[in-house]
Amino acid sequence: MSTIKQVQITFDCAEPERVARFWCEVLGYVVPPPPEGFASWGEYDRTLPADRQGASFACGDPSGVGPRLYFQRVPEGKVVKNRVHLDVRVGTGLVGEERLAALQAERERLEALGASCVQVLKADEFNESCISMQDVEGNEFCLD
Repeated sequence: MSTIKQVQITFDCAEPERVARFWCEVLGYVVPPPPEGFASWGEYDRTLPADRQGASFACGDPSGVGPRLYFQRVPEGKVVKNRVHLDVRVGTGLVGEERLAALQAERERLEALGASCVQVLKADEFNESCISMQDVEGNEFCLD
């Protein structure tokens, strides 16, 4: 019998703390407390070698149910579409115009945080509406 594994979702990015704080706002996640003996993550970060300062950041579900998100600085920029993306489930249980209105309201909230809308896909005979978006560094995600 296999056991269920916890997962961490890792984002490659240029500015780990900026991207992490964006996703905290999107998902209601929180930044964990800094290591013992440090008043802030910034204080801790300043103790690291210069090339490691600002190199990573993390956040998590305050209830402990959702996966931890980890953000790591990489030298290269984003070049192609993500092979894996997050679906932010804001329209669960809603259909038609009510679902589209909920998605559009969340779209507007996230655009105010720096996200951008790629495409609004309206319901057809097979699928309900969803919205393709990009985060503050261009990583794709969907409002579903």
